[in-house]
Amino acid sequence: MGSRLELQSKLEILLGTENVYFQPPATVRLVYPCIIYNRSNIKVEHADNMPYTMKKRYTVTVIDRNPDSVIGESILQTLPLCNYDRAYAADNLNHDVLTVYY
Repeated sequence: MGSRLELQSKLEILLGTENVYFQPPATVRLVYPCIIYNRSNIKVEHADNMPYTMKKRYTVTVIDRNPDSVIGESILQTLPLCNYDRAYAADNLNHDVLTVYY
């Protein structure tokens, strides 16, 4: 697919701001709504005992104060190979977790 920076750019466009963070350290002050993502795996398919294709898997978390946020849905509609994983609330913020192969 594409590079991590291309994914970053697409997520910024979908969010409408630059509040997209790749593996942010604890010292970074998050501005909401935001997206946090990190690489969680690489899916490798083999042919003739050799790696044939590799797709990086990212865990993408959308954090918003709005419980009816549509940011996660727009990511699902826009990015191929994207699945909705779960939702939860913490610290009065709503989290939507997605899995994206990119």
